[in-house]
Amino acid sequence: MIYLELFWSFFQVGLFTVGGGYASLPLIQNQVVHYHSWLTLAEFTDLITISQMTPGPIAINSATFVGTRIAGFPGAVVATAGFVTPSCIIMGILAYIFFKYKNLTVVQGVLAGLRPAVVAMIASAGLSILILCLWGEKNAKITLHGINYAGGVLFLVSLFVLQKFKLKPMLVMGVCGVIGAFLYL
Repeated sequence: MIYLELFWSFFQVGLFTVGGGYASLPLIQNQVVHYHSWLTLAEFTDLITISQMTPGPIAINSATFVGTRIAGFPGAVVATAGFVTPSCIIMGILAYIFFKYKNLTVVQGVLAGLRPAVVAMIASAGLSILILCLWGEKNAKITLHGINYAGGVLFLVSLFVLQKFKLKPMLVMGVCGVIGAFLYL
C-alpha cells in the first residue's frame, strides 16, 4: 500500500509541476509534510539541502530521497518512477503527434517561431552565469570597478580552448575547477 501511495503522490507532483525542479518543491512539501506526514518540515529542509548537493535534478533527487526514507530502496524506485512517469507519457504523446504531423506547414511555422525563443532562453541563462562569474551576484551593478578579473580571464581562456582545440567540455570544467580552487582558496 505504501508503494502505491508513494507512486501516486509523486505522479501528481510530476504531472502538475511546470517550471522545473524548484517549482516542484512546494508540491512535494505539500505531499510529504502536510498531506501524508511522512517527514517533518525540518526533515524536508534537510532533504532539499541534500538534493541540491547531489548530482541530478533536485525534484528527482527529492523523490528518490523521500522514497528511500519511507520504504527503502524499493520506495526510492517507486517514488522516482512516479515522478518521471507523467513526463514520459506527455513526451511520448507529443513525439507521436510531432512525427505524424511534422510536414504540415503550421507545425513547421510553430517550430520556426520557437527556435529564436529557445536561443534567447539559452543566451539569457548564459548571460546570467557570465554575470555571476564576473561580478559575483546575479543582480549586481555592472561596473568595471567590481569585476572579478580572474574569473573573466578564466572564462575567456576556457572559451578560447573550447573553440580552438575542441577539447571535451568536462575536461575544461575540471581544469577550471582546479584552477579556481587554487585562485579562490
